[in-house]
Amino acid sequence: MPVISFANAKGGAGKTTAALLLATELAERGNRVSIVDADPQRWITQWAEMPSECDGSRRDTKKDIAIIDQVTAASVASVLREELDHRDYVIVDLEGVVSPLVTNAISASDMVLVPVQGCAMDAKGGGKILDLIANLQREERRSIRHAVILTRISAAVTTRALRAVREHLLANKIDVLTSSIVERIAYRDIFDTGGTLRDLDRRTVRNLDKALENVGQLASEIIMRMPAVQRHDSENKSRQPWSRAA
Repeated sequence: MPVISFANAKGGAGKTTAALLLATELAERGNRVSIVDADPQRWITQWAEMPSECDGSRRDTKKDIAIIDQVTAASVASVLREELDHRDYVIVDLEGVVSPLVTNAISASDMVLVPVQGCAMDAKGGGKILDLIANLQREERRSIRHAVILTRISAAVTTRALRAVREHLLANKIDVLTSSIVERIAYRDIFDTGGTLRDLDRRTVRNLDKALENVGQLASEIIMRMPAVQRHDSENKSRQPWSRAA
């Protein structure tokens, strides 16, 4: 099953938020998900350690997500292989640098998503990861599926910087996901509350339905970009309830 890594050589690109949103949405659809938290800040690990705020009216999705927060450059490939034995998706949140750990994780990934905000600094950080992927493809003589995902996009205004970044990516024939991550308060709230989007209270969180729609579209597009056999297995599992592997 797929390993999906999130990488940008610059911090603050929305990498961790994108990784957690995808992981929780995949779990909500009934998939077994592991998150490898390889970011030194360990934001996802801190999220996982917070008490769940699920009110008991539905399945507590958070309990069905496994967190692995101890990986090194030497161990990451074997950790990913082990998780693939009993998980439908493995999501990897990588550190914001180009390092041996990042290189080895990307090499072991089925897809690499490069989050980029609408600014030149983010684009340069993303460019370093895209260059790394190109080098790995030449060295290993194989294709590594990858795409840029635009993050923290304003729902109301497209800035000049964002247009410039998008035009630069397209001019260089870099694949960009159709679905972007729009800036939403709800995405910050899940890190504060320790829950998922569906655990938040619609009465107090503004535009929660739009946040859910945004993440749903993103997850569906990523699933459709997976190899057909992986996509078929995932769709079948998402129609059936499952219990967490021991």
